[in-house]
Amino acid sequence: MENMTDNITLIGMPGSGKSTIGVLLAKKLGYRFVDSDLLIQEQEGMLLKDIIARKGDEGFSRIENQVNSRIQASRTVIAPGGSVVYCGEAMEHLRQISRIVYLRISCASLKERLGDLKSRGVLLKEGMTLDDLYEERAPLYERYGEVTLDVDHLTMGEVLDCFLRACPEFHPDGERQKRLSF
Repeated sequence: MENMTDNITLIGMPGSGKSTIGVLLAKKLGYRFVDSDLLIQEQEGMLLKDIIARKGDEGFSRIENQVNSRIQASRTVIAPGGSVVYCGEAMEHLRQISRIVYLRISCASLKERLGDLKSRGVLLKEGMTLDDLYEERAPLYERYGEVTLDVDHLTMGEVLDCFLRACPEFHPDGERQKRLSF
């Protein structure tokens, strides 16, 4: 793979399982795990919902772009917040340092999983519903995702198996697919 590092970035809607799957994937591969929302909270000294309340959507986006643009890692699974796809600079950086995997889930499944979006620190414009957010973000996830995994109704183990089938170069036993070179 040209210009590819050994990092994996998981993108997708809030509630798609980025953090949960990211931790399990990191354990399976022997990688580190970074949740960039936690990096943001640590840098700002407050919860995501409080950052959004105090600094507004645009202020939060600037912070999110800056934090994700500065991640330097190796052999790491990175789980940024769902709104990172609005941050062009951050997405370009993540594309350069990792393989971007989109965890696609249906809006119906998200509604079953998610509670109060505001308390989760989800970036929602005034009057916006989960359906609106899904419609706005899905094309961005599709555009940035180099690999798409449909995670609807899958167990965590099934998602990990799907990942290893889709990205065999990350197989934990070093059984990387051999590429022929001429």
